[in-house]
Amino acid sequence: MLAVAEGAERLTQAMRSLEATFLIGVEGVTTIWLVRHGDCYEGMTEGSDPPLSPLGRTQAARLAERVKHVGATAFYASPLRRAVETAHIIGGADVRQDERLIEIDLELDEDRTLHFKESTASVVERMRSAIDDIVAAHPGEHVVVVTHGIALMAYISNVLHLEPGQLRLLPYYTSVSAVRAFGDVRMVGTIADTAHLE
Repeated sequence: MLAVAEGAERLTQAMRSLEATFLIGVEGVTTIWLVRHGDCYEGMTEGSDPPLSPLGRTQAARLAERVKHVGATAFYASPLRRAVETAHIIGGADVRQDERLIEIDLELDEDRTLHFKESTASVVERMRSAIDDIVAAHPGEHVVVVTHGIALMAYISNVLHLEPGQLRLLPYYTSVSAVRAFGDVRMVGTIADTAHLE
C-alpha cells in the first residue's frame, strides 16, 4: 500500500510541476482575456468605424455576465467603436484605450480580395508591446482586453511559437482567448472560447 501511495504522490507532484510550467496555479500570474469585439456587421450602414449591431450588444451583454465571475480588475480596448462599446458593456465606464490594439490595416478590392497593408510582424510587435505593458501595470491580476480577430490571432500564434497563418482560425464575436503571463513567460490557456454564447 505504501508503494501505491508513494507512486500517487510522485504522479501528483509531476502533474503540479507540469501545470506550473504552463503558469497554472502560480502565485502572481497575470491573466489576460483577449476578447474579439461584438458583431458590428449585421445591418451595418457605416463602413469605416461602425458601432456594434444589436446582435453585437447582446453578445457583449452575455460576456458581461461571464466576466462578473472572474474578478477582472482592468479593461482595455482598441479605440475603434466596436471594441470600445464592447469593453464598456462588459466592463463599465473605466475602459483604457490603446492604439496598439487596433485591427491589422487591410483593404478590400473590387473583386472582394483582402490585402493586408501591415505586416504580420508589425501587428505582433505592437500587440506584444501593448500586452507586455498591461501585464507590467497589473501583476497578478485578471485583465480584459478587447481587440480584433486578425490582430488577436497574430498575437496568439506568436505566443504559441507558430508561423503566421498556421493557426487557421478566426475567433467569433466576443470569444475569449486567455493568456497567462509571469515575467517574460506567456502561455495560452484558451483560444476563441464562446461558452457564454451557448
